[in-house]
Amino acid sequence: MRRHLFTLMSLTCSLALAATVYKWVDEKGVVHYSDQPHPNAQVVSVPAAQTYKAGEMPVAPGGPAVPPTPAQPPPYQGCAIAQPTDDQTFTNADSLSVIVRTDPALRPGDQIFLMLDGQPLNGGVATGSQFTLTPLDRGTHTLQAVVRDSAGALMCQTPGVTYNVHQPSILSPANPLRH
Repeated sequence: MRRHLFTLMSLTCSLALAATVYKWVDEKGVVHYSDQPHPNAQVVSVPAAQTYKAGEMPVAPGGPAVPPTPAQPPPYQGCAIAQPTDDQTFTNADSLSVIVRTDPALRPGDQIFLMLDGQPLNGGVATGSQFTLTPLDRGTHTLQAVVRDSAGALMCQTPGVTYNVHQPSILSPANPLRH
């Protein structure tokens, strides 16, 4: 097998160089090819190799065409929680509307996630720029928002906003329902 492969490679090289090719069969019945004459060898007629020459590529006016690279969107200049405001107090409230603003506007594919007291809201699912928080727990809480791109990379993070929720207690002596 190796001998046949070598023979074919030799033949191919000979063809590429457009030399005269000789063929003969030895006493063991093996066919040989060579560019050197050999006793009992026959000249093999080999047609010229087919070639192709590429023509000039037309060039668009103004130089070669360069594929446009996708423009990287500008980074966010800032993001903030617009509602509630820092240190705002809510009394007897059942729900709280949260509004997040970004500059520039939220880009397609980017998402807003809210965290309340350091824990993700909405089960860790994106909330969007407006979210209603219900029910409200009594006490002081910190709200924060983060903007992430489609790959999950952090694009912008708001400072924490602290708000207070006051709810009447049934145990309070001033509660009219207690009397």
